[in-house]
Amino acid sequence: MLAGAVDLARAAAEELALPGQVGEHRGVVVEGDRLLTHVFESLVPGYRGWHWAVTVARPPRGRSATVCEVELLPGDGALLAPEWVPWSERLRPGDVGPGDVLPYVDDDERLEQGYEATGEDADELAIYELGLGRARVLSAEGRAQALTRWYEGDRGPLAPSAKAAAAPCSTCGFFMKLAGSPRTVFGVCANEWSPDDGRVVSMDHGCGAHSETHGPEPMSLWQSSEPVIDERDLEVLATHPVAPEVVASVDDGAEPADSADGPAAGTDEPAVDRSPDQA
Repeated sequence: MLAGAVDLARAAAEELALPGQVGEHRGVVVEGDRLLTHVFESLVPGYRGWHWAVTVARPPRGRSATVCEVELLPGDGALLAPEWVPWSERLRPGDVGPGDVLPYVDDDERLEQGYEATGEDADELAIYELGLGRARVLSAEGRAQALTRWYEGDRGPLAPSAKAAAAPCSTCGFFMKLAGSPRTVFGVCANEWSPDDGRVVSMDHGCGAHSETHGPEPMSLWQSSEPVIDERDLEVLATHPVAPEVVASVDDGAEPADSADGPAAGTDEPAVDRSPDQA
């Protein structure tokens, strides 16, 4: 009896679908005792390989079929959306621009507590800073020119990302100070998600990939943006024609005469400002 309820199943599918989107009957699938699903071809544009599934049932000792549910389901070879991937896995270096802010990551494997840095290569770094092994090193003038150029460039405090940042690079865990005297002002960004990764940045620079921007509390995976109010669009709700006597008085340069609904001359009733729509 359930297998013969093709017309009932088709009517249920056509009630949910748009006209012409339910195709030929492709068969039935027995789901259980007194439970069966009718399968119809899907003609919905863009849903190649999908089908309409209408499940019908019969109560014990019942003599009629009842529609349980109607669904549009994918079949073999159906065109499906890719599996959802969290933002932390979709993000790529360079995706963070000026004004963008990344959520706080409490257990970031790229960071460690400051007191855990042992400085095992301190001797080698000291030798390198002295310039041993190089014929010439930067002079004071050469250093001053380079530092001035960097500070006034795109990775100084005047960059758009620095102005929009909530915290400076000097408080970021990815900030690596330079050697020698430049370490008092400059460092290198070591955050692959930052637009400044691998570049020299000033201590008062900043971006949305700061390691501590949002404090110790982790943020949600989704940040809703502020609503946008379009103040440049004017909507005229109603208009009324201007009285001829008002137009004439304005053309003559005289004050418009008091209207019947305006304040009477010589009374103490305050004047009421009226917009063009209320005139």
